[in-house]
This record gives sequence, structure tokens and C-alpha cells, in this order.
Amino acid sequence: MRINVRVIPRAKLNKIEVQPDGTLRVHTTTAPTDGKATADVIKMLAEHYNVPKTSIKLIRGETSRDKVFEI
Repeated sequence: MRINVRVIPRAKLNKIEVQPDGTLRVHTTTAPTDGKATADVIKMLAEHYNVPKTSIKLIRGETSRDKVFEI
């Protein structure tokens, strides 16, 4: 399953919002340096979908706010 994600770094709190078009907006308090925000997003997606972190793979958007993950 592929998931389109819009990452909002340096947010006030961590949360996941589902948009009407199916895109997820993931708010993370982590700064986007050295891939830390992406790692935090993977952790949040794993909790949201109740799967291990190792089963979530970044397909596209390593340095972008718009990312595509595969579970």
C-alpha cells in the first residue's frame, strides 16, 4: 500500500491528519535536519497503522515535505 504524506516539521505537537483526498498530513515537533523528521514520521506511521517500523519504506521525497511511503 502506498501512502502520500505531507510533512509539517517543527509543529507544536505530533499528530496525523487524514485529508479528504486520502493524503496524510503528519505534524512533527522534530526539525528537518539529517533525516530526523523523516525518521520521526516513520515512527508515527508505524504506530498509526499498527505495523513495525521496518515494514515502512520511503519511496520518494527524501528531502521534500511531500513524501511517498510504502507499507
